[in-house]
Amino acid sequence: MKTNVLRAKAGALTHPQILNWLSEQTKDWDIANRKILLIVPDQTRTAPLGLIFRAFCELWLKSAAQIDVMVALGTHPAMSEKAILQRLEISRQERFTTYGKVCLFNHVWDNPAELKTVGHLTRDMVSEMTDGLFSLDVEVTINRKIFDYDEVVIMGPVYPHEVVGFSGGNKYLFPGISGAEIINFFHWLGAIVTSPAIIGKAYTPVRAVVDRAARFVQMQKRCLCMVTDHEGGLAALSAGTPEEAWEAAWPIAESLHVCFKPKPFHTILSCAPGMYDDLWVAGKCMYKLEPVLADEGELIIYAPHLSKISDVHGEKIRRIGYHCRDFFLKQWESFKNIPWGVLAHCTHVFGGGMYDQETGIETPRARVTLATQLPESVCKELNLGYRNPAFLCLKEYADRESEGVLFVPRAGEMLFRLK
Repeated sequence: MKTNVLRAKAGALTHPQILNWLSEQTKDWDIANRKILLIVPDQTRTAPLGLIFRAFCELWLKSAAQIDVMVALGTHPAMSEKAILQRLEISRQERFTTYGKVCLFNHVWDNPAELKTVGHLTRDMVSEMTDGLFSLDVEVTINRKIFDYDEVVIMGPVYPHEVVGFSGGNKYLFPGISGAEIINFFHWLGAIVTSPAIIGKAYTPVRAVVDRAARFVQMQKRCLCMVTDHEGGLAALSAGTPEEAWEAAWPIAESLHVCFKPKPFHTILSCAPGMYDDLWVAGKCMYKLEPVLADEGELIIYAPHLSKISDVHGEKIRRIGYHCRDFFLKQWESFKNIPWGVLAHCTHVFGGGMYDQETGIETPRARVTLATQLPESVCKELNLGYRNPAFLCLKEYADRESEGVLFVPRAGEMLFRLK
């Protein structure tokens, strides 16, 4: 009997295993003589994308009318062609031989000419999905280029996620290739609910918004969800509609990417991998560890390679700084016109806390410190702590969990939770 999940029995899945399974899964997808758009993640997600891309093209590149690729950037910076080729794990030579007719696109989120309105989330819909937290009309826009194709095939990994609960599935459409209004709305929704209450939960208000928005996209949508092992290999692959594939993948991701600890830690050294090249994405080093950070503790984001806040949002972040949710809510007239996605990011990185409107005093639940190339003056301006990464000895943080010190050498994708 055909199953929509392929799991590795030992080690990681191999190209022959993937090719055989994918052939069976896609034989009824009606790809021959049709135009297919592959929607893929950017470089900020660990995934053996090349394995899936190669297998899919090996099966269908010759018979399909067209197979092209769009990078689901959300509001991340555009990738160069060289970077996209690295993401797809194909060489420059292969670009002009095997994959010569494949067009490569970056999503453009901030140019209305690149977007198409496909529907509206009404006040009643929003109120129902958010349990009354919001009651507003939200325009749903998506990259208009997808309608030049007969169908889209999403290829992306599933991880615990601070805004939606678990990534993957329709999240590669919203926010992956959508416009600003819905991006800002559901990121702020996630911030209002708070990251600790959402991250690692499958069914969240934000997932409801994402899936409802996807129903406005009236075309054939397929999905291949990847779940990685701890070495970045492919542990599992699921197929189907975005909803079906995600539904099969998230429990596997939960089993592999959630680490339980018996008690919280007063000090956490959270090391950002090189793929997090600005603070906008390196914030994941806080999100995934906040659940095990003790009250009045300190989490250090160690990223000596990191020299910028965000190419896209940096100016706005520097203007408002990082604060707890209630700092913004209790001064809403001053902040309501800042893009809500930016506000959400700032609250997620800062973490929990309280703000007394009468005294103007903000009290963080715990401290977040940057050990990056950002100077102390900038960290102070951002309302975050500072440490010089050159003076940090990583060995001093290792193997001290019994003392309340946690060292995470590669943070950002594994979620840590209390038992």
